Amino acid sequence: MIAKGSADVIISMEPMEALRYLPFLNKEGWIITSSKPFVNITNYPEVDTVMAELAKVKNVITLDIEQLAKDNEIPRSANVILLGAAQKALGIEYDKLENAIRRVFGRKGDAVVDANLKALAIGKEAQR
Repeated sequence: MIAKGSADVIISMEPMEALRYLPFLNKEGWIITSSKPFVNITNYPEVDTVMAELAKVKNVITLDIEQLAKDNEIPRSANVILLGAAQKALGIEYDKLENAIRRVFGRKGDAVVDANLKALAIGKEAQR
């Protein structure tokens, strides 16, 4: 269990999810999230309101991961774009993430490995 105010990083595929866990984030923590909402409830708040709340966080990276994945012809690797964007905040060396991708996806073939390495690099570039 993570105590309130003690999380270093929140990684979210959806911006409202990031806000849901905001009480757990420490003051110097990071939010890395998709900027595109997944509106699956009738009372989902206005997107501008959600993004304004996220903007109040000291360290936040928001990316339209679905669009980045689509634009780069890697539509199934959007989640790995978030991982690349979170790399520095997680404190994991980039080459270790690359090696992990090779191990995890290796059995699926070179094309899948290459797509996920590309996604990781796109996310890393977003850290800047």
